[in-house]
Amino acid sequence: MLSKTFYITTPIYYVNDAPHIGHAYTSLACDVMARFKRLDGFDVKFLTGTDEHGQKVEKSAEAQGVAPKDFTDKVSQNFRDMAAQMGYSNDDFIRTTEERHTRSCQALWTELEKQGEIFLGAYEGWYAVRDEAFYTESELTVGPDGKKRAPSGAEVEWVKEPSYFFRLSAWQDRLLAHYEANPDFIGPNSRRNEVISFVKGGLLDLSVSRTTFGWGIPVPGNPQHVMYVWLDALTNYITAVGFPDQSGDYARYWPADLHMVGKDIIRFHAVYWPAFLMAAGLEPPKRVYAHGWWTIEGQKMSKSLGNVISPSALVERYGLDPVRFFLLREMPFGSDGDFSHRSMVGRLNTELANDLGNLAQRSLSMINKNCGAALPVPGPFTDEDRAMLDPARGLLERLRPAIDNQAFNEALEAVWVQVRAANVYVDRQAPWALKKTDPERMGTVLYVLAETVRCIGLILQPFMPASMNRLLDQLAVPADQRDFSSFAKALAGGTPLTAPQGLFPRYQEEEAAS
Repeated sequence: MLSKTFYITTPIYYVNDAPHIGHAYTSLACDVMARFKRLDGFDVKFLTGTDEHGQKVEKSAEAQGVAPKDFTDKVSQNFRDMAAQMGYSNDDFIRTTEERHTRSCQALWTELEKQGEIFLGAYEGWYAVRDEAFYTESELTVGPDGKKRAPSGAEVEWVKEPSYFFRLSAWQDRLLAHYEANPDFIGPNSRRNEVISFVKGGLLDLSVSRTTFGWGIPVPGNPQHVMYVWLDALTNYITAVGFPDQSGDYARYWPADLHMVGKDIIRFHAVYWPAFLMAAGLEPPKRVYAHGWWTIEGQKMSKSLGNVISPSALVERYGLDPVRFFLLREMPFGSDGDFSHRSMVGRLNTELANDLGNLAQRSLSMINKNCGAALPVPGPFTDEDRAMLDPARGLLERLRPAIDNQAFNEALEAVWVQVRAANVYVDRQAPWALKKTDPERMGTVLYVLAETVRCIGLILQPFMPASMNRLLDQLAVPADQRDFSSFAKALAGGTPLTAPQGLFPRYQEEEAAS
């Protein structure tokens, strides 16, 4: 068993709609991190899944005239299909309707009750069905239709019913102390500041059960109540490592290294969840990171505008690896960004086809044509050669901090600095001219290029696994020399190579008009 473990989770997706680019984006970031860590020698657990309880699901199923379980079976499968279409490498897919999850939630509830953290009372206040969240009067606004709305824009309704409460008010100081002691617990800093401000504003006890609908996990000992959907949903992260059994996978992987979430659900993950866990005597996760939202061609994504983009449609149009690359290259992770087909085509043609694809194609084509279709044996390296090779072999050290900080676009920019430098190197060295004047030097230059391309291919595997596998195949890199410990295993001169095949065909502008 590997000594270093890494447990990463997506939010579990709410099954009241089909997957869109925002869902794909969150899971993609997790997939890249999971793949990176595996290649870097970690024992990784990567979890995704679906959140299937609550009033909103019950109402959606009712509107379609089907039972909630039949409704969730269908929609959950859509998210499973998305994971396959996008090439995610998740180790588990959890559904909150599974028996293992019911057992886990009820065990956590029982422990919270035993610790005196849950009590029975009555709830009266504003509730948004769409958000599955309660709001105070001060958080509400009045829409042009005269109806009160949550900060998200969702309509709220006045709810009055018996309810169990979690003593969240008692956790204000302990949560603030936790944030101070663990400055990396919430990222990025803008979200950390937002959460700290919210907690400093004072916490109220949290209603954690409902009686006005039945689609949920029954409260132990009082089945007229079902658990509030967020207590149910958040518990998935420990369900998947075997809780309430605290040996085995729980001991191996918990606490989670990273919960990746959208910025709209940071409060649930960075306030409620650590409070629930600490109240039950369990460790909170190490880090919660909230990313931004995508707009589409400058407009908010919405069904009414008809601009919701499905991941499968993007992949069909541009190919899987270009889509994976674009989503993490286009904007700083954590900020909002805009998707446009023009930008997609620009990145594909400029950075993938022209920069990386052309570098690989012309380097390997010259080797195939001028070196007997085998890697040349290099002569002594010049200072210019070392200035090319040393940074290429040092890519891993430069990317590790960026990946650990979820700075995916910075990581990709560091790789593209190397790609662009390699293209400058080949132009300056002009191996096509050296063929006539100094064939031995030509061989060294082409070896330096091939070795540089190998390092680029290794480090880009998490982002574009299929394309980089094809690239490493063309360099005859053995399958057991593609993890990150292989950066030190340089290409062997004399190795036969197959004729190179293009990696990234150019996309024609007229086809991309949106």
